Amino acid sequence: MSACPHINLADPDNYVGGVPFEWLKQLRAEQPVFWQETEVFATGGYWAITKHKDVDFISKHPLLFSSAERTCMLQDIDEEQLPLQQMILINMDPPNHIQHRRIIRKAFVPKVVDSYHERFKQVAKDIVDRVASKGRCEFVQDVAAELPLIAICELMGVPIEHRHKIFDWTNTMIGGDDPDLTTTEEDARNAMMELFMFGHQMATDYEANKAKGIEGAYIMSALLDGIDGEKLSHEEFSSFFLILLIAGNETTRTVTAHGMRLLMDNPDQLQQLIDNPAMIPNAMEEILRYHTAVVAFRRTATEDVDLPSGHTIKKGDNVVLFYHSASRDEEVFSDPETFDITRQEREDVKNKHRAFGIGEHFCLGSHLARLELQVIFEEIVPRLKNPKLDQPINWLRSNFINGIKEMHITFDPE
Repeated sequence: MSACPHINLADPDNYVGGVPFEWLKQLRAEQPVFWQETEVFATGGYWAITKHKDVDFISKHPLLFSSAERTCMLQDIDEEQLPLQQMILINMDPPNHIQHRRIIRKAFVPKVVDSYHERFKQVAKDIVDRVASKGRCEFVQDVAAELPLIAICELMGVPIEHRHKIFDWTNTMIGGDDPDLTTTEEDARNAMMELFMFGHQMATDYEANKAKGIEGAYIMSALLDGIDGEKLSHEEFSSFFLILLIAGNETTRTVTAHGMRLLMDNPDQLQQLIDNPAMIPNAMEEILRYHTAVVAFRRTATEDVDLPSGHTIKKGDNVVLFYHSASRDEEVFSDPETFDITRQEREDVKNKHRAFGIGEHFCLGSHLARLELQVIFEEIVPRLKNPKLDQPINWLRSNFINGIKEMHITFDPE
């Protein structure tokens, strides 16, 4: 019998208004491996994993806890859809995952990403330029969404005029539980296929241009022509492009929106950043810890396993990793429910929060995300003065992405 029958982490309704942190805190204390009933899994439910040490253990043992068997998504996938889903990097296990990740990692080395630093700074300035004199904006679409979209488009050589089409597709894909964003699961599947085919067309166009002697973006070349003899097929590239657009677009947009909200809620900390902009990179780590973009991912146990917390997971059981809970674990962070941009000065937040996961599936785009967050807040902090919420936040209804759909703010016109 569950000690916490009132807790329902599976219902997307319980995430409208934000992640249910009080429930996660209660589970860490009373039932850190918690059986959550849900009708969307054929097994009838999953084990909710809320402790940092258990999240890390499961993440670092991909052969014991499979991403491929039922995917990492928080619902069962139709049998006919499963092979396509298993081509996506986050739904792979070793050795396939290791091979694909190696190819992609070579293309996304920090040196390549850092070469875009000045360009991204200019894009961030242009974004804030468009709103600074108005004294108000809808922050998510006007500010938070723009840099991640433009960055991905430029890195991958996507014509910039396509960015809003991509914005709509990714919104529909992650908004499967939100009636404002999509009406049916079929809409989400169709958006996924549109994005997959768009990636396939990009690969085809790249090959055609190369035959004419026209050079494409470096990362396209690295992925399709290969490095050290390893490259992706067009299908593999399309699958990677699909996940890149979600992981590199939705998540950074979400963290940017939460970061702005947290600084508006804590004007004293915002003032610290205005007075000392060198604190911005550390502040970004606290924002990532405090309001991670991804709520949870799923794994399937391939055999009976004892977790560090002492609980035995049986072969075939679903486990769901709650990253917010790991990043607020009292055994790892002091006073974890408090937002504090100076935390990194006392605790190694960067290597202990789980905003980017850990282990085999650690986010390949973490360096890119950190760079984007830094450059956009270097523009926002000094220029959007005295920011305030103008109307209630419109939250995403999702148990997967900790999203904000709309956030209208006011500030002193520049």
